Parts: sequence; structure tokens; C-alpha cells
Amino acid sequence: MYLTRTRDFRRIGFVSTRFAGTDGVSLETEKWATVLGRMGFECFYYCGLSDRPAERTMLVEEAYFGHPDVAALQTLCFGVTERDEEITGEIHYLRQLLKKSLYGFIADFRVDLLVVENALSIPMNIPLGLAITEVIAETGMPAIGHHHDFFWERQRFLMSGVDDYLDMAFPPRLHSINHVVINTEARAQLGRRRGLSSTVIPNVYDFAARPRGIDEYNRTLRADLGMGEGDVLFLQPTRVIARKGIEHAIELASRLPERRVKLLVSHQERDEGSDYFRRIVEYAGFLKVDLVAGSPLLGSSRGARPDGGKIYDLWDCYANADLVTYPSAYEGFGNAFLEAVFYKKPLMVNRYSIFESDIEPIGFKTALMDTYITDETVRHVRRFLDEPELRREATERNFELGTRYFSYELLEQRLRTVIMNFGVVG
Repeated sequence: MYLTRTRDFRRIGFVSTRFAGTDGVSLETEKWATVLGRMGFECFYYCGLSDRPAERTMLVEEAYFGHPDVAALQTLCFGVTERDEEITGEIHYLRQLLKKSLYGFIADFRVDLLVVENALSIPMNIPLGLAITEVIAETGMPAIGHHHDFFWERQRFLMSGVDDYLDMAFPPRLHSINHVVINTEARAQLGRRRGLSSTVIPNVYDFAARPRGIDEYNRTLRADLGMGEGDVLFLQPTRVIARKGIEHAIELASRLPERRVKLLVSHQERDEGSDYFRRIVEYAGFLKVDLVAGSPLLGSSRGARPDGGKIYDLWDCYANADLVTYPSAYEGFGNAFLEAVFYKKPLMVNRYSIFESDIEPIGFKTALMDTYITDETVRHVRRFLDEPELRREATERNFELGTRYFSYELLEQRLRTVIMNFGVVG
């Protein structure tokens, strides 16, 4: 057993498939680590892809969902109703490899508490989920399962040849795991489907920080995008995947013919393939909308391109945006929503279910769509663009509400409660 039971442990090990880039799980993990650091904890990382400090990270290639062997298993395990013996053998070969490395991670970094980031929620890496579950079961190690979304929320996971593994590990029923979800609907579903209680900790943002404005570096972004004086920049701060509803942002831009609108999709990741990317590029062409997606101008951090030009990051995009579009069909919570609120940008938002239940009742002022763009949506967006005082009042109000309900202070309070459930002094 690798766990020394004390009432004052201080070393926390984050575990996931990747901690890199600007996906929601990586961003939210960074926020948790920042707040836990302020609370006096030391944080370490186990994953298959990382941009975290190397001296605090154990990198195991097979933990990454994009590893060829893991990706091949995904293809063979979903969209079917059975699996053959060879697939089972490959799953358990990788499970054992990952399990051994997890024990090494716990021992090498003297980890007292595991925080499992979505690896026990979405079966992007089945062997990793099984390995984590067995390690926790065998050690009795305190663990927090931080669940951003569950497999039953994704159509592509509903038919599988691995239902036995999903029941075992996504998420598992173990006495030493405290489950954390990011919205109230997830809490209700986890209770109904698994009989597990959970704590809701919504996505948060450091509203006490200073947002990056237009500076010497990013003031050239619009020109580098080919924009002229008076052009309007719509920012779609998401990955290029179908549930993000980018076609609605394209339609919105097309319904403002009196303006020269450029729609910028900030993220480069295409975790679900390239079909949807091709679809939105073709759709933008049909509607004659100037779409920028997958641009070499954009990256996870500032830097230089091979031709010597600049690479701009997500925060440069926010600083330059005139409006943020967020027409997602589904979100576990909505990191991009909070980012736009923090940067005091007007928003066009689809009333996805979690927005409707957990965010909208708070009173944020946004241009809304409900499944599709309407004339009222367009009218509201046009007012945001044309009326500076309306825009200022809305964004200031949104920032105040974000500070009140989704701050680091709220995260610290909730984390302290969850950790105290282990009988730990924190």
C-alpha cells in the first residue's frame, strides 16, 4: 500500500489523459491546481500529454487517448455490441501497464490524494479508467473524481461492446472516492444511474485577475487576419466539433450583410475528426461568410511562425473580439462563457440545457438563440454592436455576476468542503 493515512496530507496527484492546451478539462485543472496551491497543497500530474512542469509530471504515452493503440481500441469498442478475445486481451495489457505506472507515480511523488480529471467519466481511454479504478480499490487511497461529462451524454458511446467496463469504472463505486460534477443535471443523473452522491463545483474563473487588453503584441492581430477599419470580429472560442454549433455563428454573420464580419474559430483541436471542419468551411462558402478556422496564426501560446510572423493565443483573440458566439448544442458547463464574461465581451448564446438550468437564472445579459437563430437574436446582436452604452451596461453586469457566483473564492470554499470529507485538515 502506497498511502500513509494522516489527517494533514499535502501532496495531490492529478490524473487524466492529457493536461495540455486550452480544452476545458486542462483549463479547469489548472484553476484547481492554482487554488489548491494557495491552500497549501503541492500538485503533481500523471497523463499522456502535458504542458505542466516536467519536474512535477509523470508522462506515460499510453495514457493519452490519441495514442495509436488506445485510439484503435476506441474504434473497435464503440458502435458495436460485442468484442472478441483479442480486444479484451489488448485492453488488459494496457490496463496492467498503466496500473504499474500509476503505482510508480504515487510512490515517486509521495501522493496522498488523487484528483481524477474526467478519466473516470468519459471512456476515451478504457484501460486508463480500469487502471485508476483498480489502484484506488487496492489502496483505499482518497480520490476525487472530477467529472466534466459522462459517457451517457455522448451519442457515440451509447452502443458499445464494453458495457461491463463502463459499469465498472465510468465512474466506479468505491468508498474512498468523492465525486464532483460541474452542473446540477449531472448530479441528478449520477444519482439516478449509479446511486452515487456528488458535490456540484461549477467551472470558475479568476475574476480578481486583470484581463489582457490590446497591447503592442496583439494590436496587429486584426490586420494579420486581413481585417480593415470598421470590420467586425466574431470570436467562436471553441474546438471544431459538431456540438459547438459553429454553423449557427456562420448564419448569424451572414444575416448582418451591412457589416464586414469575420468569424474566427480560436481552437485548433479536431478531436472528433475532420468531417465537421469540412462541413463548416463549405457552409461558410455557401453563405459567403469570411471564416477563419485552423489558422497558423493561432496557437496555445504566443510565439513565432516559421515565416517569422506572430502566433497569437486565445487571450489575444478575446482582446480583439467585438462579439463572442457560443451556440453550443451541449456543454457540461461553459468555460468559454465565463471567459467572455471576464473579458467583458457581449455574447450570443444558445440556450443549451445546462445554461438554461444553472446559468441563465442568475441573470446574465446576452443575445439568446434557442436551437436556431431568429430575427430577435440578430436584432439583439445588432444592438450590441451599434449601442456602446447598452454593450457596456450588459458586460459590466455580467462581470459582476461572474465575480459573485463563479470566482476562485467559491472554488476554494467547495474544495475545502470536499477535502474535509476525507477527515483532512486543510
